[in-house]
Amino acid sequence: DLHGIPSGNAHARLLGCTRLAHASGRRLVLVITGKGRADEDAIQPRRHGILRHSLPHWLAAPPLAGAVLQVASAHQKHGGGGAYYVYLRRRRGG
Repeated sequence: DLHGIPSGNAHARLLGCTRLAHASGRRLVLVITGKGRADEDAIQPRRHGILRHSLPHWLAAPPLAGAVLQVASAHQKHGGGGAYYVYLRRRRGG
């Protein structure tokens, strides 16, 4: 759950948890980013989902790129637009 964590800390936590899950042989991780804060003062309200928008880029870049097979938006019951399913590749070797 990265919701409410500053971006730099969230990236470090994502790296650690994803590496651990992959090393443990897990194939699916649910990552909760939250949807972002609404900008209530703007003429047209918009969201600032920094984590939500950064997550796919973090997962596609080294060192996680080799472990990640696919990223998909989570089902509504698992967080919907504020969460992702991260499918991990099988570990090579034994």
